[in-house]
Amino acid sequence: QVQLVESGGGLVQPGGSLTVSCVASAIAFRFYDMGWYRQALGKQRELVASITSDSSPNYVDSVKGRFTISRDNGKNAVYMQMNNLKPEDTGVYYCKLYGYGIEYWGKGTLVTVSS
Repeated sequence: QVQLVESGGGLVQPGGSLTVSCVASAIAFRFYDMGWYRQALGKQRELVASITSDSSPNYVDSVKGRFTISRDNGKNAVYMQMNNLKPEDTGVYYCKLYGYGIEYWGKGTLVTVSS
C-alpha cells in the first residue's frame, strides 16, 4: 500500500526557517513528480511548489526566493526548505505524488508562523 508521510512542521517565528519532509513507501518513487501543497484554515488547498521526476522545480510566486524544493530518490523523499517565513505561510502542508494517471496524498504536517 502506497504511503506518504510528512514531518517537520511546527511553530516558528516570522523570519524563521523550517524544513518539511515527505517519505514515500511501496512505490517506485523516482518515476513520479512530487508537489507540496498547503491549506490555511478556511481556505482551499493550494500548490506551493513541485518537482519533476528529473528534479526540475517550480514555485508559486509568493514563495519564490524563500522556499526550495528538493528530492532524494535514494531515500524516496522530497523536502522543502522554507526561509523567511511569514504568518501567511501558516497552514497544513501536504505532499502529493503524481503521474501516469495516479496520485497519492499524505496526511499533512502543520506549520504555524507566529510571534
